[in-house]
Amino acid sequence: MPALNKSKLFLILSALMVMLALAILLTLFFGPAEVQINFSLLKEQFLALVKSEPMSQSGAIIFRIRVPRALLAALVGGGLAIAGVGFQALLRNPLADPYILGVSGGSAFFAIIGMILAGSIGFAPVPGFAFAGALIAIALVLLVARTEGRLPVITLLLAGVVVNAFFSALVMFILSISSTRHLPGAIYWMMGNLSEKSYSTLAFVALYYAPAIAILLSRARDFNLLSLGEESAEQLGVKVEHSKLWTFLSASLITAVAVSVSGLIGFVGLMVPHILRLIFGPDHRLLLPASFLFGASFLVLCDLLARVIIAPAELPVGVITAVLGGPFFIWLLHSSREKLGK
Repeated sequence: MPALNKSKLFLILSALMVMLALAILLTLFFGPAEVQINFSLLKEQFLALVKSEPMSQSGAIIFRIRVPRALLAALVGGGLAIAGVGFQALLRNPLADPYILGVSGGSAFFAIIGMILAGSIGFAPVPGFAFAGALIAIALVLLVARTEGRLPVITLLLAGVVVNAFFSALVMFILSISSTRHLPGAIYWMMGNLSEKSYSTLAFVALYYAPAIAILLSRARDFNLLSLGEESAEQLGVKVEHSKLWTFLSASLITAVAVSVSGLIGFVGLMVPHILRLIFGPDHRLLLPASFLFGASFLVLCDLLARVIIAPAELPVGVITAVLGGPFFIWLLHSSREKLGK
């Protein structure tokens, strides 16, 4: 494995950080509501937020609506992208994405249960239910896939498909027998929604993200060696089963947290790793952090489009990612088929 060029790593990650900062800044200026923005106003209103003092209308729109929404989009986009890298490395399959192993089905089913119960219990427990559903799906996949202490890739993939199909069937059943008033909320959630989130939501996401992302970053060398095959990686000192288990748990936890606060936002974990592999190559020491930063910028800009494209109404952000991701997936399948033909 060649030595990592630290100067190159620093320059690329710095450029991606600047891109993310500009994307977030852009979202402050555009939206269905017009706001007066200048840097002295931003400073004044930020201090008012910190001190819990009254804010102007523009200040409230910026710091209570747009800033937390942009930061959440960055966290969700970055999380889905880095989880996508982890799953693609784990399964050695470039078509793998964060939803391939059952997390989306479990989250969707329990989120809809939360929507139905909201009227009875007096509050909307959707994020908590979605998170619990994702964790249950992860546990089921792990229970089915583990064989004599090992985690075979094929078994893991099949278990994920089965668990996802099972929960998807339950979702269809619940929607078919529940009141029609639950349908719009359920459909909107399943298409991705980043609105009406607070700073406490950001804290929840960051709390669970931190250890999971740290584990994935620490596995970069293992991912590079696993691309040579499990036997070769084992001979080069990788504890293959240990690495696979922690990769699965970490990437699944990131996906579970992202889905619980944003609903289902497709294609981010598929597109971003591929785009960066084409630009920077397959070295996971660069690919993992770069995917997080680029995925964050990507979803921030997609959410901005979702807010302004039919303003004052807004689209679910998952519609934007699907419009971009569908053609990308077709191109990816076509290019993969051409490579196999050669």
